[in-house]
Amino acid sequence: MSLLTDVLYWVTTGLMIPVVILLLVALGWSVLTLGGSYSSYLARLRLRRAVAGALSELRTRTPRELDYAGIASHHPALGVALTGIADHRWDGVHADKLVADFALDGERVLGPFRMVVRVGPMLGLMGTLIPMGPALVGLAAGDIASMASNMQMAFATTVVGIFTGGVAFVTLLVRGRWVAEDLNNLRYLVELGCDGEA
Repeated sequence: MSLLTDVLYWVTTGLMIPVVILLLVALGWSVLTLGGSYSSYLARLRLRRAVAGALSELRTRTPRELDYAGIASHHPALGVALTGIADHRWDGVHADKLVADFALDGERVLGPFRMVVRVGPMLGLMGTLIPMGPALVGLAAGDIASMASNMQMAFATTVVGIFTGGVAFVTLLVRGRWVAEDLNNLRYLVELGCDGEA
C-alpha cells in the first residue's frame, strides 16, 4: 500500500509542471483574446452596417441582384458562402450545403473558447490540489515556509484557472451571438433567393 501511495504521489507531483505550463499558455491566450476583442468589435460594427445596407436593398431588389463585396470585405467566410451560392445560381441543395459549411466554420471558431471554458478551471483545480499534499507534509513537519510556498502556488493556479475560464466564457457568449446573427442573415438571404429562383 505504501508503494502505491508513493507512486501516486510521484505521479501527481510530476503533473504540477505541465499543469503550470498549460495554465500559463491559457493565461497568455486569454490576454491576447482580451486585446483582440476591441478590434473584433469594431470590425463587427462595420460588418453590421454592410449587412444592414444589403438587407435594406431587398425592398427593391432580390438577393440574387445584390452585390456582396462590402460584406465579403468585412467577413470573408460570409462573403465566400454568398458568392458560392450565387455561383450555383441559388440552387437550394447547394445553398443548404454552403449554409451548413458556414455553420460548421462558426462552430470551429467557437471551439477553442468552449475548450478553455472547461479546461481552464480544471487546470486551476489540479494546480490547487497538487501542492496541497506537500503543504500538509510541511505543516506536519513544522516547515511553515514550505507550507506557505505550496499554498501560494495552490491559490495562484486557482485564480489563473478561473480567470482564463471566465474570459473564454464571456468571449464565447459574445462571439456565439455573432455567429448566430451571421447564420440567421445568411439563411434569410438564401430563403429569399432560392424562393425567388423557383
